[in-house]
Amino acid sequence: MEEGYIKYHCQWNHTEPFTLTQLNELLQWRDFLYQHGLIGIYPDGIGFGNVSIRHKANQFFITGSATGHLSHIERQHISLVVNVDLPNNTLTCEGPIQASSESMSHAVIYQSIAAVNAVVHVHHKPTWDRWLHQLPTTSVSASYGTPQMAEEISKILHDQHFMSQKIIVMGGHEEGIMTFGTDLEEAVATLMKYVVAE
Repeated sequence: MEEGYIKYHCQWNHTEPFTLTQLNELLQWRDFLYQHGLIGIYPDGIGFGNVSIRHKANQFFITGSATGHLSHIERQHISLVVNVDLPNNTLTCEGPIQASSESMSHAVIYQSIAAVNAVVHVHHKPTWDRWLHQLPTTSVSASYGTPQMAEEISKILHDQHFMSQKIIVMGGHEEGIMTFGTDLEEAVATLMKYVVAE
C-alpha cells in the first residue's frame, strides 16, 4: 500500500484554518467513516481514506494528507484545493495542511459533474473484492493519485449508465472505492449500500 504518498506537484499556501460553518458536515461525516473502519491507518503506519466537499466552481475542501490515523479531525486538518491542472499533474492548495494524496481523483469528479458537491474515498477490502468489475471499475493499470487514475474516472463519469450509480471501484488501487453525490449524506448513503460485512 502506498496510500498517503503524494504523487502530484503541489503548490501549498500555508494559512490559518478555515472557519466556514459548512465544514462541520465534512468533519462529522469523516469521523463517521473512521468509526466504521472505512478511513484509518494500516499496521505499517500509512493512512487511508479522505472526504471532500465543493466550495465554489471547481474548488473543494478536502481532508488533509496523513490524517487517516486520527479518530477525530478538526478544522486544522482541512485543506482547500483552489486549482488543479490534470494534464500537468499539478495542484494548488491552501490552508493549515497539505491536500490529500487523492485530490486529483476528487478534482476530476467535480470538474466533470456540476451537480456533485461531495466525494468520499475509502478503503474496504471485502467490499472491493465483492464489487470489483461488478460496479464501474477503473483499469488495473491506473495507480492511485495519478493523472492516469483521473483519466480512468473521467471515462466512467462520461458514461451515463455508470455515472448514475455514483460509485467507482478503483481497479489499480486495491481496496479503494469512491462515491459521490449532491451532498455528503448522499455520497455516504451510496457507499453504505454496497459495504460488505467483514
